[in-house]
Amino acid sequence: MKKFDSINVIPLIDVMLVLLAIVLTTASFIVHDALKLDLPDTQSTSSYQPTDNPTKHLAINDKGILFLEDKPISFGDFKAEAAKINQKSDIVIKVDRQATFGKVVELVDILKSNHLNRLTFLTDKATD
Repeated sequence: MKKFDSINVIPLIDVMLVLLAIVLTTASFIVHDALKLDLPDTQSTSSYQPTDNPTKHLAINDKGILFLEDKPISFGDFKAEAAKINQKSDIVIKVDRQATFGKVVELVDILKSNHLNRLTFLTDKATD
C-alpha cells in the first residue's frame, strides 16, 4: 500500500477559484437600495445613463427626511454641504411618492441657489 505524505490541494484551489468567480459575477448584478422608496411611475421616461462627472445621490423619503449618499442630513446642514459640491457634478434625486411637494421644492431651491443645475429625478417606468 502507498503511503501519502501530503495532500494535493491544487484541485481544491481550482474549485474555490471557480466558486469565487461565480459569486463575484453574480454579486455585481445585485442592487441594494438601502432606502425603501416608492418612486412615482412615469409613462414617458428614459433610462438614467451615468456620466464621467462626479455624482451626488440625494433622496427624500415618505416622512420628508433628506438623505445625502444614503445618510440622513437636515436641510439646514445640506445648505452648507451644497456649497461644497462641484457645479459640474451630476445630482441624482429620488423622491418617495408620499413625500410632500414642499420638501422637493426646498431641495431644488437649495441646489439652484448653489448653481447646481445638472439634476436627474429617478422614477419607475409605469407598466401597462
